[in-house]
Amino acid sequence: MAQTKVKSELIDGGLGTDWQSTIQTSNFTAEAGKGYFVNTTSGAITITLPAGVVGSEIILQDYAGTFDTNKITITANGSEKIQGATADKVCTVKNTLIRLVYQDTTQGWAGNNLSSAPFVTSYLVIAGGGGGGSNGGAGAGAGGYRASYNNESSGGGGSAETALTLNTATNFTVTIGSGGTGGASSTQGIDSVFSTITSAGGAKSNAGGQSGGTAGITGGSGSGGQAYYSGNTASGGAGTANQGYAGASVGSGSNTWRSGGGGGAGGVGTYLGGDSGGAGGAGVASTITGSSVTRASGGAGYIPSGSVARTPGGGGGYDNGGTITRTGDPNTGGGGAAYSNGGSGVVILRYNNSVTITNPGGGLTSSTTTSGSDKITTFTAGTGNIQFN
Repeated sequence: MAQTKVKSELIDGGLGTDWQSTIQTSNFTAEAGKGYFVNTTSGAITITLPAGVVGSEIILQDYAGTFDTNKITITANGSEKIQGATADKVCTVKNTLIRLVYQDTTQGWAGNNLSSAPFVTSYLVIAGGGGGGSNGGAGAGAGGYRASYNNESSGGGGSAETALTLNTATNFTVTIGSGGTGGASSTQGIDSVFSTITSAGGAKSNAGGQSGGTAGITGGSGSGGQAYYSGNTASGGAGTANQGYAGASVGSGSNTWRSGGGGGAGGVGTYLGGDSGGAGGAGVASTITGSSVTRASGGAGYIPSGSVARTPGGGGGYDNGGTITRTGDPNTGGGGAAYSNGGSGVVILRYNNSVTITNPGGGLTSSTTTSGSDKITTFTAGTGNIQFN
């Protein structure tokens, strides 16, 4: 009798656990008060937890020592939580025994040897557009454009990038680049950042002046060239590979201050020829928010008379009467036209709605919407850390 009692206590762990003799080899829903031998030799297994009651326990044992080869995924019931979050947990520890205990509705189930389950996040990261120069300055370049959603193109003719696989409860940096300042002391657009993804700020345009030809500057997208005297020419600045295109090069002409358009994410800046100015390069369309929106076009160069229309995508246009918007639009990364500021950048993330973004350090402006099984968070200003929980 003594041997029988000791054996019973070892099996039950002294806690009244009802161990199941059937070895679990496929997905199943666990029940409170029971213990399970789980065999992942043939593949990974997902275990769904029941609705929790305070103090309920479930025990899981790696039957064949294969959790490190084929993990188990533990998912909560409905909107309940595991260790304070609604996201799944995984175990990849060989030969482990996992004891799960239900605490309350705030923390949900707690357990040992659990880690965050990786999940995929698609992104659109656009830097700030450059500022347009004075003295007949050229158009500025759009901010660098990097995209991973739905096989849609990145800037500069680049293919869609690979979405990021991330873990919960981990800090990731987000920075929204501001647009460059236009005028005699024009400035580059500022980089935008999400985690390991950095988009380069759009190129400013040189101030120009009576010095012959002034080449464009390199950036996320390059700025246009600007030429002064008859016969002078000026090359456009280069864009960054897979982020944006070059600014327009300017040919010879008889008029002063002939200026090319800044490059856009979707095309090279243009020069209309002769004594004319030039329009900004095209932007790129994305459906990451659920509808198609074009962003990151270049800014227009100075034109002595007449006007240069805005290129769709947030870049500035130019006329001497001031009726065309010259500044880049906010949160598009549009390049500024001559004499004008570039538009600020944006970071947009699309991810499964089982997780929620928190901003532990503050300092960011954002909004979140839902589309089907995805959440979409748009960051429009600031810098700081975020977590997915």
